[in-house]
Amino acid sequence: MENFKTNGNGNGINLPFLCWQCEMSAVNGCGAHGESIGVCGKEATKARLQDLITYGLRGLAAYREHARELIDENNTEDMKRLLEIDDVMGESLYFTLTNVNFNFDEHIKQLMKVGNAGVKVMDLLSDLHTKVLGLPLPVEVSQNKAEGKGILVSGHNLDMLEKLLKRIEERGLSDKINVYTHSEMLPAHGYPHLRKYKNLKGNIGKAWYDQTEVFSKWNGTIVVNTNCIVPPEKSSKVLNYIDRLYTYKIVGIEGAKKIENDNFDELIDHTLRLPDIEGFNSDEKIKTGHHYKTVIDVYGEKILKAINEGKLERVWVIAGCDAPGRKRDYFRELALAVPENHLIITSSCGKFRFNDVDFGYIPDTDIPRYIDLGQCNDSNGAVHIAFTVAKALGVDDVNKLPVSIALMWMEQKAIIILLALLSLGIKDIYIGPRAPQFLNDEIYNFLKETFNLKVISGDIYKDFGKELKVSV
Repeated sequence: MENFKTNGNGNGINLPFLCWQCEMSAVNGCGAHGESIGVCGKEATKARLQDLITYGLRGLAAYREHARELIDENNTEDMKRLLEIDDVMGESLYFTLTNVNFNFDEHIKQLMKVGNAGVKVMDLLSDLHTKVLGLPLPVEVSQNKAEGKGILVSGHNLDMLEKLLKRIEERGLSDKINVYTHSEMLPAHGYPHLRKYKNLKGNIGKAWYDQTEVFSKWNGTIVVNTNCIVPPEKSSKVLNYIDRLYTYKIVGIEGAKKIENDNFDELIDHTLRLPDIEGFNSDEKIKTGHHYKTVIDVYGEKILKAINEGKLERVWVIAGCDAPGRKRDYFRELALAVPENHLIITSSCGKFRFNDVDFGYIPDTDIPRYIDLGQCNDSNGAVHIAFTVAKALGVDDVNKLPVSIALMWMEQKAIIILLALLSLGIKDIYIGPRAPQFLNDEIYNFLKETFNLKVISGDIYKDFGKELKVSV
């Protein structure tokens, strides 16, 4: 519970909460002077729950935006699904308005509504991705190997990537400009409708935060189409490539060029003027393309057979948002410690902590021990696999399956993923490397008692010694 104190580093001011959204707010905001209740009567716990609702909505909005880009407006069923998500977003924002609700249980109910909308939006986006881009297939991708004129694309927006590849093809330049992915764009290589473009070559770099190093070395153009982007205010290294950096839609930093109205011609022309890519000559390979629909279709019966024969004993979900810092090496250490007859499922950019490892196959099977479901929005796949396995095995509660979950988090997309899991009743989740600072003891105690949510200790054997079959 120590991890959940407001001021985790022991320095600065320890505020129960801070709210200044209305005219009645105290000077510098309610809570600024240590108050535990606002002028309106809103207690610190309610204020923090409303913050949590708002953060969840931000993650929800990101996935909703990508779904909206792909949706066919003439498809009434998909539009109905989108409207259901929009309704929750509107209602939940209204819920956080001044003097609307002061009831703890109803705050939790609204939070679960947001989580359920997260389930729906990830399912919708997954369906749209496979409908528009085809069902991904497992593929081995070159890592840090590039040649010729090159465009490096970072972010999450697969729709934008296809439009860029299509425009290059329309201009007859597919043999002159190669396109590479960075970070969460890696799963693009598994989609058939993207793989058909022969100039979609490979992946460069790892998680988002290595971009100042990778982009500085890259002498082609760069596109960042969603979060995460590093501004020059954060790192002066951005100035090394700002003249070659393009942003898309809502993404932007000072000095970068903006792609307007899906017009990629300036980007393409700029790429042609630059020298060929140099300094990326690695022979590394990494794997992706295990969308949950592919896993169920290709490996479903094999997984069930392996479980029944005792060849597959446990499934691990080790995933989430990566960020700088050695504390996240915990997740690599955990993945490397997983026994050979256990399966690792991952997604999001957290996989770059350990996706350089060849985990091989479950002994005496052709089931890979490492399965990359895709981007962070593909995290719903682990739930679909779990529910499919539970149903096939006649297990009435998915929490009874031999599954261990360790999630790293960084921003609001990770929050909507966690809320989605909780809304489905998923329990025994470990999060880290540290607890969200917007939680207080009352909220944490509720989450612990209801869902057995825990924060990693930093010691994999203390947290998972039994599952790893190690005495502690």
